[in-house]
Amino acid sequence: MVAHAADRDSYVPPMPERTPKALREAIAEHAPELLPDFDAHWKRAIADTYDLRPVPAFVARWWIEYAIARDPKLDAHLHDLEHRAAESTDIAEAKALLEEASKIRHKALRTEPGE
Repeated sequence: MVAHAADRDSYVPPMPERTPKALREAIAEHAPELLPDFDAHWKRAIADTYDLRPVPAFVARWWIEYAIARDPKLDAHLHDLEHRAAESTDIAEAKALLEEASKIRHKALRTEPGE
């Protein structure tokens, strides 16, 4: 069966194993625009310091970034919420928009490998 263009546009790759190496490979393949920042952060926080204690926080941060970036519709929605919040002159509206964005990020963190 031939995939339709709409099917390819809606494809969201599964989450990788929750390791720095697997996450980097997934980013390189499906969200390469994140790779320079991922690598720079790894170098600054882990490689240059020889300190492995930040690895769990590093993985958590990039897990969220990749979980969102791998889904273009979700990524666009999140950026729209944040942009609208930044432009809003109504504090209640801005707060509601940022709370919705926060919920998206928290849900992304809870995404499991393979999902």
